[in-house]
Amino acid sequence: MKQHPFSAGGLPTLIGSIPLADHSEALEWIFSYTPEIPLWPQLPAIRLEGMLLQFIEKIPGIISKDDKTWFDITRPEFSEEMLAFFEDYLLISEEPDRLLSSRFAVSRERAEGLYLLKDKLVGNNNCKAIKGQITGPFTLLTGMMDQEQRAGYYDPTIREIVVKGLAMKAAWQTAFLAELDVPVIIFIDEPALAGLGSSSFISISKDDIAADQTEMINAIHQAGGLAGIHVCANTDWPLLLSLDFDILNFDAYGFFDRLITCRDELLAFLEQGSILAWGIVPTSEAEQITKESPESLADLWENQAKQLARGKWDLPALLKQSLITPSCGTGALTPKMARRVLELTRDVSKILRNKYL
Repeated sequence: MKQHPFSAGGLPTLIGSIPLADHSEALEWIFSYTPEIPLWPQLPAIRLEGMLLQFIEKIPGIISKDDKTWFDITRPEFSEEMLAFFEDYLLISEEPDRLLSSRFAVSRERAEGLYLLKDKLVGNNNCKAIKGQITGPFTLLTGMMDQEQRAGYYDPTIREIVVKGLAMKAAWQTAFLAELDVPVIIFIDEPALAGLGSSSFISISKDDIAADQTEMINAIHQAGGLAGIHVCANTDWPLLLSLDFDILNFDAYGFFDRLITCRDELLAFLEQGSILAWGIVPTSEAEQITKESPESLADLWENQAKQLARGKWDLPALLKQSLITPSCGTGALTPKMARRVLELTRDVSKILRNKYL
């Protein structure tokens, strides 16, 4: 499908979660602070918009009952459900025009903000891009257990179904937003990848991680979108930088010292035209959010960018291939703190763009 050209240009955008219970109010915030690249709000105050629940509709083997959700592929009806799932998957792979009306749609019940964002922008769209997000397969598969409390990631059947299901839901979201005829960015939210290399995930293969992420990336690309990944802590950066992501979103406030050890890989990533989304605005502690100013965070970005710069990559060149974001979503903050994060994100971007672009 058609992919629109996109220039990052130091613009601000957000990570999905916002600590409100009203989608219209959340969208007012979003358009007030990040109108160039608005996103649809994910509101964890609403149970079905929790990270492990929002994108699991019609994926076989996942059971939700009495406020509990788990994997179960032992039920007699699972084989029939799995067959129907793969038939639909193959049909959409061969006839992508059927995607928007397929089982891979994300319902309004679980993503009201997505539908409201699109409704708001129809016929009134001056955006540079639109951003969406989806829970990544590693985070979902390691965060949800089977009936024996074993992570779904370790069951090959569950893993294949979930990866393919999420990939198609990411493609659906891309196609849904692409009807607005502007660039679409989809972030794969993978906070659990911060655990790579720990004893918890010692048996997990990097090749398997790469294969799962590549399936997500390809689905987004084939639907005409830009694929980003968001990890809000340290992880295996060389692994992620070796994949075909268009955007790498990282916690620049708390973990830049870890990422800059991969300076060569970062510069190679930029050389291929990819974008760094600097999570320069803190979100983890109210004290940090309160003490920082737009000026202090702009200075922090400059100091970090100078460590990365080499050859043609001076600060203006880096900013052209950068986005400015919070370090993570604001869903766990108070509304007052969340609003300050949004203000800081907007203002840091403005300072840097006025100075360098």
